[in-house]
Amino acid sequence: MEANTVQIDRSGDAPVFTFSDSFNVAVHMIDRHIDEARKDRTAYITEHETVTYGQLAERVSRCGNALRAAGIPTGGRMLMIVKDCPEFVYLYYGAIKAGIIPVPINTLLRASDYQYMIDDSECSALIYSPDFEGEVGPALSGASRTPPFVALTEGGGGIGDMIAAASDVLEAHPSDPMADCFWLYSSGSTGRPKGTVHRQRDLVVNAVLYSEPVLQITEDDIMFSAAKLFFAYGLANSMNFPLMYGASTVLSDERPTPEMTFRIIEKHRPTIYYGVPTLYAAQCRAMETETPDLSSVRVCVSAGESLPAPIFKRWKEVVGSPPVDGIGSTEGTHIFISNRPGDAKAGTSGKVLPGYDARIVDDDGNDVAPGEVGRLLVRGESMAAYYWNQPEKTEQTMLGGDWLNTGDTYSQDEDGYYVYNGRSDDMIKVGGIWCSPIEIESRLIGHPAVLEAGVVGREDDDGLVKPEAHIILKESGDGSDDLAAELLEHCKDGLARYKYPRWFHFVEELPKTATGKIQRFKLRTEG
Repeated sequence: MEANTVQIDRSGDAPVFTFSDSFNVAVHMIDRHIDEARKDRTAYITEHETVTYGQLAERVSRCGNALRAAGIPTGGRMLMIVKDCPEFVYLYYGAIKAGIIPVPINTLLRASDYQYMIDDSECSALIYSPDFEGEVGPALSGASRTPPFVALTEGGGGIGDMIAAASDVLEAHPSDPMADCFWLYSSGSTGRPKGTVHRQRDLVVNAVLYSEPVLQITEDDIMFSAAKLFFAYGLANSMNFPLMYGASTVLSDERPTPEMTFRIIEKHRPTIYYGVPTLYAAQCRAMETETPDLSSVRVCVSAGESLPAPIFKRWKEVVGSPPVDGIGSTEGTHIFISNRPGDAKAGTSGKVLPGYDARIVDDDGNDVAPGEVGRLLVRGESMAAYYWNQPEKTEQTMLGGDWLNTGDTYSQDEDGYYVYNGRSDDMIKVGGIWCSPIEIESRLIGHPAVLEAGVVGREDDDGLVKPEAHIILKESGDGSDDLAAELLEHCKDGLARYKYPRWFHFVEELPKTATGKIQRFKLRTEG
């Protein structure tokens, strides 16, 4: 086989992939489109510019050369705290083409989070948008080591100037399908982020296994994802899927709101729209008083957290077809169980996609009977290889290097659809993002009035999970609405906004084990 190519046999029940021995995924996702006569087709659209596939290929190569010239070594990690813009794509695929490992980071985090990731990743470079200087600056100051190369995406002397000055000719670094390609940080049950390491092949495999049965993408499609590029979900939506098939993508660095999404859909007429349940709920409420033109969209996708049945039904009533909800993970690259257009059932995550296998097991690892609840295990060729520098967690989660323990509890209904029943640990998924109750509790305890705190997830009126705080005060009887408001502001000063508690309860005691650990399952059932 020619280097950097993949053959896909679609004749069976699931696609079968054969990769060339030498394979750099940037060639397949970027350079291939020039050979396939897409040079003048639109790759990316923003409010300020349109980027063709020809320009994309040129800028990716320039970026790769710029990163090499900056001294970033082969295999070095490059942290990216970058807003949604074409430069994100140039950096990500330029790094891969140059043999450097990009590590996109959640742009909603705080300085302490970034400081930990700088130290943990032992990164060779950090590139960030000026918008995030307020958190990145303190993180760099507090880190135990400073990355050898630090640069802004914009402004004089930034990566933009380096890209413009670099050559547009770059020979792809020789790699192979199983070689480390990119990382994403995923939260764990202790709240410690884990560097999730993916291979060169994962991007292609997941794009085919999800896109073809669910989206049926062609080069004539236009994508728009409200979920940002730093998510595994958004990364595939706005990069890997459209780049696999030569489609176009709309990028926006604005905070996703109903008004923003409606405006972009009406202006740019995307055919595929990706949202999250929280946003779908807000859009449904907005459509009670306005009637945006969403007629261009042929498929709406929901992921990040389970889509409540009422939102599924409300969207279907207003728009005409429901969002196709699915479940994926950072470790899985994207979605592996999904509803599909014409085969979507409210309150479920759908069915296993061809090319993946799933099991629901009890505490002993035995398959449970249909209708019974157990832990969801998933297997497929897009699963991450390992967690960086965490062999024990790798062994616990990537069972035998084969099955992924998702940490979710599921059951299967009488029709074979998978039904989400919550996390098997205490992690809370808010707006599609995992957060640790321990982190929120620690922030609350940092307030002078708080003695102890227990945080759990609670459903709001839309069926979406938000943090709920149970608090023991140092002085009993001081609980009030004013104090609750003060505690909220205290959380806002130190936590990402999706982590703020939405409810505060002042209690006399918290349920605990004999060893003093908070029994959060009791708070969930009693609260």
